[in-house]
Amino acid sequence: MFAIAQQIAVELKVRPEQVQACMQLMQQGATVPFIARYRKEVTGSLDDQQVRQVHERMLYLQELDLRRQAILHSIQEQDQLSPELESAIQRAQTKAELEELYLPYKPKRQTKGQKALLAGIGPLAEQLWQQPELQPEQLASTFLTPAYPDSKAVLTAVRDIWAEQWAEQAHLLSPLRQWFWQQGLLIAQVFAGKENSEEAQKFQQWFEHSEAIRTMPSHRALALLRGQQQGVLQLQLLLDKDASLSDQQALGRLADLLGWQHQGRAADDLISQSIRYCWKVKISTYIDTELMSRLQQRAEEEAIAVFGANLRDLLLAPPAGAKVTLALDPGFRTGTKAVVLSETGELLAHETLFPHAPQKRWQDSLERLALLCHSHQVSLIAIGNGTASRETQQLVKDLLASGIKAQAALVSESGASVYSASPLASKEFPNLDVTYRGAVSIGRRLQDPLAELVKIDPKAIGVGQYQHDLNQSLLKQKLDAVVEDCVNAVGVELNQASAPLLARVAGLTPSLAENIVQYRQQIGLFDRREQLLQVPRLGPKAFEQCAGFLRIRQGSNPLDNSAVHPESYPLVEQLCQLLSKPLGSLIGQGDWQQDPRCQQLLQQGVSQLSFDDLMQELRKPGRDPRPEFRSAKFDELVTDIKDLKPGMRLEGVISNVTDFGAFVDLGVHQDGLVHISMLSDQFIKDPRSLVRAGQVVKVWVIEVDLARKRITLSMKSQYQPEHDSNGQAPKQRTQRQTKPAGPAGAPGAMAQQLAALLKK
Repeated sequence: MFAIAQQIAVELKVRPEQVQACMQLMQQGATVPFIARYRKEVTGSLDDQQVRQVHERMLYLQELDLRRQAILHSIQEQDQLSPELESAIQRAQTKAELEELYLPYKPKRQTKGQKALLAGIGPLAEQLWQQPELQPEQLASTFLTPAYPDSKAVLTAVRDIWAEQWAEQAHLLSPLRQWFWQQGLLIAQVFAGKENSEEAQKFQQWFEHSEAIRTMPSHRALALLRGQQQGVLQLQLLLDKDASLSDQQALGRLADLLGWQHQGRAADDLISQSIRYCWKVKISTYIDTELMSRLQQRAEEEAIAVFGANLRDLLLAPPAGAKVTLALDPGFRTGTKAVVLSETGELLAHETLFPHAPQKRWQDSLERLALLCHSHQVSLIAIGNGTASRETQQLVKDLLASGIKAQAALVSESGASVYSASPLASKEFPNLDVTYRGAVSIGRRLQDPLAELVKIDPKAIGVGQYQHDLNQSLLKQKLDAVVEDCVNAVGVELNQASAPLLARVAGLTPSLAENIVQYRQQIGLFDRREQLLQVPRLGPKAFEQCAGFLRIRQGSNPLDNSAVHPESYPLVEQLCQLLSKPLGSLIGQGDWQQDPRCQQLLQQGVSQLSFDDLMQELRKPGRDPRPEFRSAKFDELVTDIKDLKPGMRLEGVISNVTDFGAFVDLGVHQDGLVHISMLSDQFIKDPRSLVRAGQVVKVWVIEVDLARKRITLSMKSQYQPEHDSNGQAPKQRTQRQTKPAGPAGAPGAMAQQLAALLKK
């Protein structure tokens, strides 16, 4: 295990002792969040990302070691394990290297070369390779058999023997593979006859494309691979755009590695032909498969990392808070679904409104919304950002103008329909129509994005790139880890959390989470963390892992509403005794921390890390790491992509970040793209160094392509206009135009009527 720890330590640039301590904790059943938060003194303060990397690399290297031992055992059983081969296998750092070394010894179906060896042609192949000056045809005539009736057949068998032997030698494959990775070009061309097909249009920019495979960015690699999978693009890995020149270079390199060159000897033509055959049929196919797989794996890893980072940003988006919320799921023909949720997300009321076409019951909808707001003292209004969202925003604007005091915000609907049709939603609201459940999800994610989004499969949230092309197992593993880290970073209210949210807490399984919820329903709310030990099947180990991440706001012990772990409660009691102060006077107060008597804890064996963490938590108990809530203010005059004009300066929300730029929701039902080159006045390598999903930003509209529904945006400080079709640069708007507030003729007319009704 220490060898693995040393390797991981080199990769993470930390001490081997830190990694080894972390691995030992994991083997004892400790979770990543628990280790990162409560075992800093053991790991030397490895943060959550480093602990997560240790866990992932440990699993990979353990699998690698198991495969290594299996390969050694297999070769040893064949009685072909030499000291040199064993040493090479022990030094292999990747699974690909291991499999390359194992290739000659791997059990396989009988090949042409093996048949030739069984027929006794092996000595001829060896003789001609060692003595190419000998006459091949003459020697071949002495090896005739019924299976190989003439010299031509025998020499073909010699070629098969050579080709298979060369194609299985790691000292040939490895340098060729590395050479192609460093120098290779990935050439993309459209298949003949596919140019004008409908499926080919999205790949039009790749019809004639070449790029170094080693430096190809993730999004482009995945786009090309998708084009290949859909039968639109033909991909070739070459050393030169000229395929014949590429083959010549490869054949020359293979000959050099074999230590052979054509000298006009009797067998040199046969050897040359065999080298060409080996390259074309065996090695080039192997290298192409390996490197395309490597490209895809790297691209997937980068895309999964991007997805994970975006998901983290969404989960840690600022919550609007525990307030009574009116949630609206907009719609035209089927109506707008309205639900009212309590501070804790419980459903209080629901109904369907028809303010828009074709019914156009604007006034009736306003009155019913006003009644809901007054009846339940609504403080927040969540509006889904799907169909009819901007029209519904105008409805809410009229509602607020009538005197309703509430804060309105547009909320992403991504995944809401997935939740509404899920077994969990059916269990939560068995008698509620599925359309209302979507509105509930929209309202709850405004109150607390983290608590609601954990109920949805992370892949359904839609903040990745080419997510359906990725390794679904690795994607799920990564996204689950992100959700776990986010949930435990924020903490969970024990008496309000749903089972899906509790299941993401360190140390808890879905079954334990269900048991906790059942305990609340049958026994009552938790008053102390220690009561968790009364939950069926929740033992001391699970309690150790989860307790620090669970909060009890109205409990009998104030520490239960903090990140102070129960194992540190005795330290707090010692501190109270040292300072002669009650616990209540320590929590949330910072002046006492300057008292020199606090340092006596360090003299009693408490580590500096534990001491600092304790002081920080007592100063701000239960602090939420998420930023303050803020919603974007969309332009009232821009409700459709047709309203966008170059030169407009608008506010929007980052909906997705990729490695080629960021997508921005402007409230026009089509996200615009800020290319990485347009994100900043300065060069940036990674868009995430500047923007995050959920961030409110201001952008310039650069170009609007209505036909393809593409919006080009810029976040540079200055707008640089491009000439329009008439050669004129578009002008920025200098004066805002008014627009009717709704179906009524005069702006605010409906709001005025509603205000009058409310006064009556």
